Amino acid sequence: MEALLTSTLSVAIAEIGDKTQLLALLLICRFKKPWPIIAGMLAATVLNHACAAWLGEMISRWLDPKLLTYLVAGAFIAMAIWILVPDKMDDEESPLDRFGPFVATFILFFIAEIGDKTQIATVLLAAKYDAFFQVIAGTTLGMMLANVPVVLLGKLGADRLPMRLIRASCALLFTLLGVSTLLLS
Repeated sequence: MEALLTSTLSVAIAEIGDKTQLLALLLICRFKKPWPIIAGMLAATVLNHACAAWLGEMISRWLDPKLLTYLVAGAFIAMAIWILVPDKMDDEESPLDRFGPFVATFILFFIAEIGDKTQIATVLLAAKYDAFFQVIAGTTLGMMLANVPVVLLGKLGADRLPMRLIRASCALLFTLLGVSTLLLS
């Protein structure tokens, strides 16, 4: 249960202000069809995070447990620093738009998540916890908790969020994950 809750909370907070939220906003403005966009986000996230969790589990099996502890802790702290840098995204039209909202969302979200903070967090969480499905479920739930409201509400109130405070809180969370990994392992 710890893996599920930590994964959900970590990704939901890390996702606020992330480029995939900007992508979700862009897609709802283009297509104005929330349910295919949400379905595309869900499918892309499950596939992307399953690959990331698999990689995290493989890494945890290959590396010495003590070295893995230091690497995971250091990576969580590096994530905390990375989160403090705001994401930006171009507002260009995509040639994928012609395939409709589900396919465009699936492809764009999958690609946007490659090397993204939440994908790397999924690798780290899977390496930290021996709970493959809980990590995937948690990180996917976190992504959906952060992105579905953006799709459903569109531009309403998005500019009013205290992004500095949100980024600082998320950075603190990842720092705490890094320190707790060192202290509790």
